[in-house]
Amino acid sequence: MKIKSLIPAGILLFLALSCAQKSSEEKETIKEEIKLMSKAEKVAEHRGESVSKYVLDNGNMQVELTNYGGVITKIITPDNEGNQENITLTFDTVEEFLTKENPFFGATAGRVANRIAKGEFELDGEKYTLAQNNGPNHLHGGVEGFNKKVWQAEPYSDEKVVGVKMSYTSPDGEEGYPGTLQTTQWIELTSDNTLRIRYEATTDQKTIVNLTNHTYFNLGGVKRDALDHEFQFWADAYTPIDEGLIPTGEVKDVTGTPFDFRTPKILGDQIAANGAGFDHNMVMKMEKSDEMKHFVRVRHPESGRVLDMYSDNMGVQFYTGNFLSDFAGADGKTYDKHWGFCLESQNWPDAIHHENFPSPILNPGEKYEHTIEYRFSVER
Repeated sequence: MKIKSLIPAGILLFLALSCAQKSSEEKETIKEEIKLMSKAEKVAEHRGESVSKYVLDNGNMQVELTNYGGVITKIITPDNEGNQENITLTFDTVEEFLTKENPFFGATAGRVANRIAKGEFELDGEKYTLAQNNGPNHLHGGVEGFNKKVWQAEPYSDEKVVGVKMSYTSPDGEEGYPGTLQTTQWIELTSDNTLRIRYEATTDQKTIVNLTNHTYFNLGGVKRDALDHEFQFWADAYTPIDEGLIPTGEVKDVTGTPFDFRTPKILGDQIAANGAGFDHNMVMKMEKSDEMKHFVRVRHPESGRVLDMYSDNMGVQFYTGNFLSDFAGADGKTYDKHWGFCLESQNWPDAIHHENFPSPILNPGEKYEHTIEYRFSVER
């Protein structure tokens, strides 16, 4: 027996469209929930503190990191054919960072990144002595800088980012630095393929601070050296260095030098012109400001991967892996000279010894703030 519907056809159509729309909205919601994900896993202990591995995933790329040293261990991105590859120099596991020495792969460098000449400085007439862990000079915070500390970590997320908030309290006198320094950093991945790092620090005594991240990039998927990468810096000047890699105090125009990357240049050509690799501060600003400036654009023609770096800081240390040699890295690969490059957004190196450089001094009641963005894309 047939039963005739008592619901008018127009209402049936409305209900059908409403259900279809609801189904579409539910699918879109599920899609958005899947798009931004994070995972956390305890992998080790270091001096009684838990060390965890975190994976940030936006559905297109992944960032792996750990609260040991605030280290970014992997960045996995697609090439122009959709192949997902790690583009950083690293180890296979987080545990290896605890047991093997390495040249600051992916590390948070601090209290003061880069070099301090002769491992000493003065504040208000008082002399402070630091470790000489790079020849006669102090490098990246000392023997046990921030790259070897376990940070207190807390994952977070919203509709646009997934990240990990990390905090570390450096006691007065640690590695020779004055003042108790409270430091927080946020490492986060956005839905539009930006890896953002934000730093804040406060002190209870006058001290010096200069924080950065020390990731070694190779946009080709770490298969060979990075000499085929194309670089463009929005920098009109750089700070020359002496034989100990300490700035001389001069601020030099890049015009007519191998440091002129204001138009795109192939790295190998510029290294050949310079007679060596780069380990120099490129001057991005002459005065401090909150402006997020486009510092660098790096393109790998073969894979199509592009990295654009933005920061609100004063300079970027451009390092081309000059001291890498026969280093056993991840995936059974051996890293050699120029296999990776670092773009270390920071204050100018050894600034405490040069009155014409931006001051690295942090006073009680002030807040150190610094933001870096690495924006990833693909050219097809």
